[in-house]
Amino acid sequence: MTPDYHFTSTQDWFSGHIAEWQTLFRHVQSQSPRVLEIGAWEGRSAVFLLTELCKDGGELVTIDHFDMMQTADGRARHEKVLHNLRLTNKKFRILEQFSVPGLMQLLYEEVVAAEPGYDWIYVDGSHRADDTFLDGELTWRLAREGAVIVFDDYEWEKEAGDNAEHPKRGIDGFLQLHDGEYERLSGPGDYQMIIRKVVEMRIGFLLDGVGDRRALEDVLGYGVNLAIVADTEYAMPASVAIRSAVKNVAGRCTVYVYDCGLTEEDRSRITHSIPKESRITHVFIPQRDDDLSSKTSPTWAKLDLMKRLPVERALYLDSDTLVRGPLLPLWNTDLQGGSLGAVLDVGFPKGHGSIVEEEGYFNAGVLLLDLAKIRLRLPRISQLTSETTFKDQDHLNVHFEHDWTSLPLRYNAQGLGTYAKISTPERDAAFSAADFEDPVIVHFTGPVHPSMAVVLNPWVQPYTAKPWGYAGAPGHPYTGEWWDALEETAWKGVRESEDFQKCSARIMARVRGEGEKEFERLFVTSRQLKSK
Repeated sequence: MTPDYHFTSTQDWFSGHIAEWQTLFRHVQSQSPRVLEIGAWEGRSAVFLLTELCKDGGELVTIDHFDMMQTADGRARHEKVLHNLRLTNKKFRILEQFSVPGLMQLLYEEVVAAEPGYDWIYVDGSHRADDTFLDGELTWRLAREGAVIVFDDYEWEKEAGDNAEHPKRGIDGFLQLHDGEYERLSGPGDYQMIIRKVVEMRIGFLLDGVGDRRALEDVLGYGVNLAIVADTEYAMPASVAIRSAVKNVAGRCTVYVYDCGLTEEDRSRITHSIPKESRITHVFIPQRDDDLSSKTSPTWAKLDLMKRLPVERALYLDSDTLVRGPLLPLWNTDLQGGSLGAVLDVGFPKGHGSIVEEEGYFNAGVLLLDLAKIRLRLPRISQLTSETTFKDQDHLNVHFEHDWTSLPLRYNAQGLGTYAKISTPERDAAFSAADFEDPVIVHFTGPVHPSMAVVLNPWVQPYTAKPWGYAGAPGHPYTGEWWDALEETAWKGVRESEDFQKCSARIMARVRGEGEKEFERLFVTSRQLKSK
């Protein structure tokens, strides 16, 4: 027997959508779907959802102001909705409110719910663009990952679609804001806009308390700030460093790329190498004419970066790094009052030449920066004019002497530190064998293209170099991982490309030629010395 629903036949604006909605039910994975509706009218859509989508279990919440019960029509509609939903014998709830206070009430409730969120959301309230946009934003917070969201009246004909009195304008703004976070299910020209959410649910901004730091950072929207310097020569390895890093950050992450001369293609490839996830954003910081690196060379760019980063804490990575493990433990390291955290230099743990640090000499390829403190005492340009062996690294060691915190080697496993077979007394005193195992951040120190003299010298085998150089990084245990990581970037396939092969051949020929000239010079010098 058909229940005695009270519907007005001339006010049926829903039944035409039933066939399409039924094809979309397959997207709802929950055995007991939770349904949210904004705009009940007489309850047609609510009855359908309860009897069809929730026929084996589930519940529905509908929000409608019913003219605030101040008119006869509003009170009559409320009675019809209540009557019709009761006849379904399903679990339902009616919130007699405007959508914003009603949705805020639900948000507060869902924060403490055991299984928060809704699987199907129908937005059919106000036709004003700003109201529809706000309804979309608040329901988005309530939508579970995988939830189907239906916006009604997207192709409404009563008003022009681009004015403030049409929901399309608000829906389009909502869709633009959440680009990449949903899958569109409706087709072009369809009356309703239907999407499926493909990102995790986030309603934490309403929490009154949290249990741990990670939860607190999620609630407050904090995250990890990564910083890197790149020019066109290092655009490709920078993409590997960035992608491998963000993949190893759980939660929010912003990448700041200091642009030392990238081309438009470089920036495009770096952008397309970053996973397209709502939790990850990136910013290119252009080099300015008054920057130190602009006046001198990109070698000094990390000092410009310290001055220009718009945050108070950042993790700096050289572009020749590969991240292999979680970065949050490093990010959350207590610097114990130091301006920065760094790892001892494996090759020169006590320094070199005139740069001798009794407390240790750090490698500047990975730096955890307390920028609020650093900016109080940034090195002046006049202090950086003297020539040193390792330029910025030497100056940073001198400038931040007694003002840095030592980090474990696994966070900056430099080339020799990860695979050199011949140790030094200094290295043995600074590190144990366990320090070299399973690094989190591998740092490919050494030149891109080592000279022929280095390659042929039996006393420096295996020589340190970059994986993408003409000679590769022979013997390095993580070279293969670097190339695998490159295949996940926009530089995929470059190793086998004809251009890369030709470039490597040209460089090899050049280096061979330079080596032959050097050999001839030494041979002639030797002959001359013997003749004397």
